[in-house]
Amino acid sequence: MRNKIWSLKSFALLFLGLFVLSSMAPPDASAIDKLRLSLQPTPDCFIVWRIINEGLDKKAGLDIEMIYADSGVSQIEALPAKVWDLANLGGVPMLMGALRYKAYMIALSANDGYNNMVMVRPNSPILQAKGVNPKYPDLYGSAELVKGKTALVPTVTSAHYALSGWLKALGLADKDIVLQNMEPGQAVAAFDSGVGDIISVWVPFSLTGIKKGWKTVADGAMTQSSVPLVWTTPRDFGDKNPELIKKFMLLYFQEIDRYQNELKTDKAALVPKVKKVFKDWGGMDMTDEMVGMMLETYKMYDLKQNLQMLDDSKGKSEAFLMMKSVADFFTENKRFTPEQREQVLNTDFITSKFLK
Repeated sequence: MRNKIWSLKSFALLFLGLFVLSSMAPPDASAIDKLRLSLQPTPDCFIVWRIINEGLDKKAGLDIEMIYADSGVSQIEALPAKVWDLANLGGVPMLMGALRYKAYMIALSANDGYNNMVMVRPNSPILQAKGVNPKYPDLYGSAELVKGKTALVPTVTSAHYALSGWLKALGLADKDIVLQNMEPGQAVAAFDSGVGDIISVWVPFSLTGIKKGWKTVADGAMTQSSVPLVWTTPRDFGDKNPELIKKFMLLYFQEIDRYQNELKTDKAALVPKVKKVFKDWGGMDMTDEMVGMMLETYKMYDLKQNLQMLDDSKGKSEAFLMMKSVADFFTENKRFTPEQREQVLNTDFITSKFLK
């Protein structure tokens, strides 16, 4: 009888030991969710890279893959192929994704106005005029000096939006200049070799121009042509995986808080870390000075700001009004018909449901 009782005790202890060991084991690989993120070379890629490098994604039950992208246009063009699950891009191509594919805009990551710079060479005659429009005293150029010039720009992007804002302030429109559509890296190389009169690109490509001595005649913030950088997800993926997206966004905003704190308290230590990621992942060789400038101009939004900007409880949200301005830009430049403008603005593509 005693042996039987002892056997039961042994079995119980063995079961308890196995239970403890199993609870200490890492998550089962089958329980980890794969998440493919399409990113451009911005501080957001550093945030995600650090999440992966420090194993924070695995601890949260995620397996994150970073996919490099040159521009938002290429990201939206790749959406139907389902090569990414979430993408970080500008508000201008986001609107195209909403129109064509009803993609969700699930969060705002940064104010992109300061990052999009319209630039000329230091000997450009455009620099001879400044403050022609008293509403915009810091803008260079005039209708006479700019009309007919050739601008290198990735079209249907936030850089294009900033360029059009500058033209509008000077009393011009896209039709008054020659637009050459190029990806930002290609545009920088072409402009450096003497092609074109004007270039409009975003950080970090614009910082390369500053390093080369190019002069900024306008940026998105100067002409109130600011658009947010945003996170988007295909509608079918979002509808099927809301908890997965919420899990990532929670982790992402935790790391945004950490990043912003480091930026305030020890920017000097942050610069080489970001510089390394841009070199190793983005293939961009930036100086410490350029990285520091980028971190200053890249104004990131935290979770609290997102919830405020996406709040539509008292009418149209701030995020909606931003995107409405972009839709107006598309329509004015005949990229959208008036019917398409109404269609996209009546689509429920802006949502905060993945943040709550």
